[in-house]
Amino acid sequence: MSVPKLVDALASAQVLFDRATLEAAIERIAEDIAQAYVEGEVPVFLTVMNGGLPFAAQLAFALGERGLDLEFDYLHATRYRGQTSGSGLAWLHRPATPLHGRKVLLADDILDEGHTLLAVKHWCEDQGATEVRTAVLAEKLHDRCVEGIVADHVGVQVPDAYVFGYGMDYHEQGRNLPAIYALGD
Repeated sequence: MSVPKLVDALASAQVLFDRATLEAAIERIAEDIAQAYVEGEVPVFLTVMNGGLPFAAQLAFALGERGLDLEFDYLHATRYRGQTSGSGLAWLHRPATPLHGRKVLLADDILDEGHTLLAVKHWCEDQGATEVRTAVLAEKLHDRCVEGIVADHVGVQVPDAYVFGYGMDYHEQGRNLPAIYALGD
């Protein structure tokens, strides 16, 4: 089976949000998050790999500019494994930082149906985290979200379409595109 080419997808894709708009959204999220913690608190900042990396990096810098220190770690849990639809959750890496008694901030690229984010949130709670907040760059607008997951901080809302760029992939391609695109017909 051949992998569709990113260049072909981009030819018919629509730019939903450009880099400047996304960076402004990240600044807004950072302001909200900074207000959610009391001075001196150092939450565990967990990046959900791979998609959350571009968003999490920029968010971390924006939080640092606001005086919020973070303890970094990451996790890699996926349902997609290069496909366009999800299956069972696969843990590729769990955080090494003990979460017991800690506040956790999860940073991910998108809240779509929420299966992965909910499982990760529950895992953090099972590890003894006292609070788990979620920050996502994008939230997909539809009525299929699983019960029990809502992002605490959302950058932009995207339509119920296949979206890629800024961490989100098109067949493992295009994560480093500096915009969010919707796949064309």
